[in-house]
Amino acid sequence: MKVIDLNDKWLFTKENSTNYIGKEIDKGDNITLPHCFNAIDGQSGEGMFKGECFYQRKLNIADAELNKFIFLEIGAASLVSRVYVNGQLAGSSKCGFSMFRVFLNPFLKCGENLISIIVDNSRHDDVYPLMADFSFYGGIYREVKLITTDALHFDLMDNSRDGIYLTQKSIGEDKFELKINGRIINEFNEAKAGKIEFKLLDKEDKIVFNKTIDIEVLKEAEFELVEEINTPKLWQGIENPYLHKFEAQLYCEGVQCDKRSIDIGFRTIEITPDKGVFLNGKAIKFNGVSRHQDFAGIGNALTKEYMDLDMSIIKEIGANTVRLAHYQHNDYFYSLCDREGILLWAEIPFISIPTTSDKENKNAKEQLERLIKQAYNHSSIYCWGVQNEITIAIENEQIYEMVKELSAMAKKLDSSRFIAQANIHSVVNESPLNELTDFVGYNLYYGWYYKEMQELATRLDEFHKSRPNTPVMVTEYGVDTNPRLHSYNPTVKDYTEEYQLLFQNNALKTFNKREFVLGGYIWAMFDFGSEIRNEGGEKGRNQKGLVTIDRKLKKDSFYLCKAYWSKENFVKLAGSRFVNRHEELNDIIVISNLDYVKLYVNGEFVSEINSNEPMKKFEAVKLVLGENKIKVESFDKAGNTYSDEMILKHVKEVDQSYILEKPQEKTHVTNWFQKFDLTNVQEVAVKEGYYSTFDTIEELYKDETAKAIFKKYFGDVAESQQFQVMTGLMTIDSMSKRSRFNIPKELLSVINKELNVIAKK
Repeated sequence: MKVIDLNDKWLFTKENSTNYIGKEIDKGDNITLPHCFNAIDGQSGEGMFKGECFYQRKLNIADAELNKFIFLEIGAASLVSRVYVNGQLAGSSKCGFSMFRVFLNPFLKCGENLISIIVDNSRHDDVYPLMADFSFYGGIYREVKLITTDALHFDLMDNSRDGIYLTQKSIGEDKFELKINGRIINEFNEAKAGKIEFKLLDKEDKIVFNKTIDIEVLKEAEFELVEEINTPKLWQGIENPYLHKFEAQLYCEGVQCDKRSIDIGFRTIEITPDKGVFLNGKAIKFNGVSRHQDFAGIGNALTKEYMDLDMSIIKEIGANTVRLAHYQHNDYFYSLCDREGILLWAEIPFISIPTTSDKENKNAKEQLERLIKQAYNHSSIYCWGVQNEITIAIENEQIYEMVKELSAMAKKLDSSRFIAQANIHSVVNESPLNELTDFVGYNLYYGWYYKEMQELATRLDEFHKSRPNTPVMVTEYGVDTNPRLHSYNPTVKDYTEEYQLLFQNNALKTFNKREFVLGGYIWAMFDFGSEIRNEGGEKGRNQKGLVTIDRKLKKDSFYLCKAYWSKENFVKLAGSRFVNRHEELNDIIVISNLDYVKLYVNGEFVSEINSNEPMKKFEAVKLVLGENKIKVESFDKAGNTYSDEMILKHVKEVDQSYILEKPQEKTHVTNWFQKFDLTNVQEVAVKEGYYSTFDTIEELYKDETAKAIFKKYFGDVAESQQFQVMTGLMTIDSMSKRSRFNIPKELLSVINKELNVIAKK
């Protein structure tokens, strides 16, 4: 098999002309893949282009090459794509985050061939994601390759990456079973005999096992081999991510015609409802971060250099697990996690709201199949996530069935890993959803979107009491933080670095005090593009990251997590961007994983602290007017010194640039009881065949009278872009369960009294 990169010499245009299916683009941009056509507007908050665009490239094929078998591999094209070769449709994909291949031979000719690819990032009712808090970037944003094979080869078209699946499991002390299975394809009409040689090598290239099997292939032939591996060196996460190398070589008539080389780590992972997580029998806490695949000015067209940078920052903070949200990521990043010992939560974009146009939920299933088959051989992956906050609009039996089907499908495709889900906070502990996966994650934002941060602990304790046999973790927690905003008295929605620090410290303490909590995933490692956002002094991005979207600035909370997680000794002064201090007495916060800390102001020793708390506070430190040099020193047991410095200016006036001017919040109805007469309301017995608050907004809008009643109470809320995607699911009754609408139960009866006299046609 020969693989060549096909990333250069592409033409790109946003001009959506069907002429370009079969003829050359006359005025296009010369681009190199990977490419994102929303690299700028996907992060600007000023409106984002969505629609069909054309990518085009010429491909010269020699006569001799037509005797081979040629495939085009597209790393990912978002969200929907169609591939044309010489004007003919050769393949397509509705899985915008997965790799797909197209068999080219039926469409190729000797000489020059024209490849045209239409990529569309607009909304499709049957393609996920339908709604989410991140930008749906468009483009061929991963690499493209040309694969040439002999007639006999490992399967390239079963939606997998390798055509081979490696499954390892412990079968006793120091013993593992390695199952190898896959499929061989024969492109010729007559049967072909061959053999496959399998090898497993350790890091020193010593052979662990070597076996050859004979095969005969008419059109296709499956193979399976089970080997016992004695006393392998274990893949021990970030402590020692030991990988073996597996090789499979396919021979026909004594000549090698295909080959695979796959890294594999041997490990066991146990998840318990009371004692947490065990990796190879050793207890660990999931110290996790979540990651989106975008970057400032690049969109999601990340090269390996950007992914290497992300990994270096994740390693620095000391995380041992990453949630790759909310879709399949670049295979290279999974490989990085294999090599660095980072455990992975991998998931599909079955998120926020389910489709109403596809009752069989085909797209979610197809994306799940591709994710599992393509990432199957990555030892870092410990679970498959089948849904994220899918009950934002409504929670009902249909959604339970969808999640149940996905969970069963995932388990059938891969019985060796856990199946997981991430619920929105409004899913009650007793919900049937919590019985459908091996363990449960909750996205909990206590102290940001609702209630107080301390109630995170209460919620987790209540869940464990209600479901003592269900393992639980926090799959999202965080606050939007603009590092130019600061406060002496940080509070909810002030977007300051100081509030993020308090919030993060509370969460980490909460997890560590509870053995039953598996751990958590910070939302998020990096700020990311979100076209719908305009808050916290920034448009077009979610600022919950510990690091800015350009990776240039690490917020104070980054160092707090590092102090909790990393074994690399350091000391860091928090508040270094809060330069202008208008109060004479200031608390100086020091972040460190070392116990003993000394503080100096303007060269003079002030005080010392000896504490194992990662966040240490020197209270009421006096500053002189003007510039003050703050220095902190810390020491390890070997006598090594660590230090950090910052300049603080004591000023007479408050620096207003540190304070966000909050826009006046808009509410749909400030007081329902004032706007409508809700006194002496009688409950209405809802009649069948008539409209009610249990009908979807979409159904109400089909009848002009019912629509007018809805608009009487809720105005144009259903016409908003964010709400429109939910009208096929959301009912007035489900709206009443969302705190943002503040709907009293009396209003439901009043509305039902008006709706329930309108007969359905």
